[in-house]
Amino acid sequence: MQKTLFDKLWDQHVVDTVEGGTDVLYIDRHFIHEVTSPQAFAGLRKRGIGVARPQQTVATADHNVPTINQDQPIKEKLSRFQVDTLTQNCEEFGLELYGLGHPYQGIVHVIGPELGITRPGMTIVCGDSHTSTHGAFGCIAFGIGTSQVEQVLATQCLLQVRPKRMRITVDGTLPPGVVSKDIILYIISQLSASGGTGYFVEYAGSAIRNLSMEARMTICNMSIEMGARGGLIAPDATTFEYIKGREFAPSGKNWDDAMAYWQTLYTDEGATFDKEYVYRAEDIPPMVTYGTNPGMGIGVDQSIPAPASPSASFQKSLKYMGFEAGESLEGKPIDYVFIGSCTNSRMEDLRLVAEYVKGRRKADHVNVMVVPGSRQVRDQAKREGLDVIFREAGFDFREAGCSACLGMNEDKVPKGAYCVSTSNRNFEGRQGPGARTILASPLTAAATAISGHIIDVRTVLTPELV
Repeated sequence: MQKTLFDKLWDQHVVDTVEGGTDVLYIDRHFIHEVTSPQAFAGLRKRGIGVARPQQTVATADHNVPTINQDQPIKEKLSRFQVDTLTQNCEEFGLELYGLGHPYQGIVHVIGPELGITRPGMTIVCGDSHTSTHGAFGCIAFGIGTSQVEQVLATQCLLQVRPKRMRITVDGTLPPGVVSKDIILYIISQLSASGGTGYFVEYAGSAIRNLSMEARMTICNMSIEMGARGGLIAPDATTFEYIKGREFAPSGKNWDDAMAYWQTLYTDEGATFDKEYVYRAEDIPPMVTYGTNPGMGIGVDQSIPAPASPSASFQKSLKYMGFEAGESLEGKPIDYVFIGSCTNSRMEDLRLVAEYVKGRRKADHVNVMVVPGSRQVRDQAKREGLDVIFREAGFDFREAGCSACLGMNEDKVPKGAYCVSTSNRNFEGRQGPGARTILASPLTAAATAISGHIIDVRTVLTPELV
């Protein structure tokens, strides 16, 4: 019987099926951080039990950490309490922790792949919705709630109902100035922020296969933004080359054995999906969002839709953003640019931004933060001199963390200010109370920072960026 990649992986990890069709799913890798884990550990303590398989859990501090002066005591009271609590819990329960100052510290969905912890065929969970990032390696990866974090710590298993299967195929060649962030924003704009609800998505097609691993991670990262349970891409030579030689990647005979298994991870010819969509890469423009969910996106040269009978939520969204139906965002002055988050904070993203801004200077009225996704990314950026390029352009190059992706830490956007952001969510107040977020690619964000207003990168591309 022909199977989808998702079904192959799911079936390999089902320990048991209980009444009503719910599966007991074995979890290969569990990532935790300082925000969604404290209650889970408290639950274990209350029940008088330990962590079932501590070697399969990895912890890091990322969400509510400062991105300046990380070598000094944390000043913000809540952040300090959360980080200290994570440290104490990991010590008590015998878990690996990459805390502030550790060479492997960083955003959980950045460090897993870059360290070779994330590998094809795994089931991966974390108390964070963007765990779907790891699906780029051919994994079943998804976010869980705090009570489920406790469940995995206690049993290394989860009770789960099998999602439906969706395949999204993108064929063709991307136009100049269009990158993976534009692909996923385009797909979400076509399907809406709820178009993937109840599904696990497999991305396929020549345009997807031609992406780097870091670009694939961006695609899978935002699967949750269309309501999907997660997203994945079949592993291939690009995947294997990325993993090989990384810190915790298998080696020697273990590598050969792993490769023999990984090469079986694909959707069989003739396997069926519950729903399929096909798009042409040539149709995808540089994208920006105009509303308060990631599905409210348009090409940068297009106008905000003007529906004949706009819904109350549509009107509320435009009011919050200070926009009007029919308005163009191209040329719109902005106040902040944020380049970072688990969506776009890897070396490939930083190199793309640096290549564009080298020799240029940001607009005087724009504040720009560049926040690497991990300490390793930060250190590599420094070795390549990218930090110098950023500072000469007037950009604030910081230390690793989730930063201004979410209004939880100190890196907030002020009320009423417009921020072009490479992050994944543009909800009301996501980057700070009253902040107005416009999602875009790192290339669009870089060009916007220099010009001071939203710009179509296709009009300013240099030959080396085409």
